[in-house]
Amino acid sequence: MPATDLLLAFSLFALISSITPGPNNTMLLASGAAFGFRRTLPHMLGVTGGFFLMVLSIGLGFGALFKALPGLQGWLRYLGAAYLVYLAWRVAGSSSVARVDGRRVAGEPLGFLGAAAFQWVNPKAWTMAVAAVGTYMPPPGYLASVLVISALFAVINLPCVSLWAGCGSLIRRWLDHPSRQRGFNRAMAVLLLASLYPMLNQG
Repeated sequence: MPATDLLLAFSLFALISSITPGPNNTMLLASGAAFGFRRTLPHMLGVTGGFFLMVLSIGLGFGALFKALPGLQGWLRYLGAAYLVYLAWRVAGSSSVARVDGRRVAGEPLGFLGAAAFQWVNPKAWTMAVAAVGTYMPPPGYLASVLVISALFAVINLPCVSLWAGCGSLIRRWLDHPSRQRGFNRAMAVLLLASLYPMLNQG
């Protein structure tokens, strides 16, 4: 496949995989609703930055570690599952956002480092990164290809995750009612748990 066609095919893959629901996007939607777009910005940048490093690491040979230690990937998979269950429990049990003197009061949103680190236990991120390296990385000029694919994925990923955070921030006012906030939190928890199915269904 010519290089241009390969990049176009990869760009479509990156767009679809970045824009579709998954743990990152569900968490960003919830964060945008709870904290607003601006306060969720470090979370967004952490998702994109962490995923860039993941694709780069796998492309530069980190994936060989899983071939040498096949059990390691399984342990990471279930560690990620346990963490997502914990996040779902936290989201479902969180109370509606309180107000003091007319101002919203909430906890702290996930920061850059936390969001970046989460990519390493995020099953969807692993699937996306391995597929990107395994399918769209041509052998000629491999190192340059790794850098291009990693950077292009980050460029496409950032506006996609920003869209989810932006959608969350748009419904903040609607969620001021406690019952709607509780319903939204529980729906987000269910979506997080549902995102486990493709990972746990793997052979």
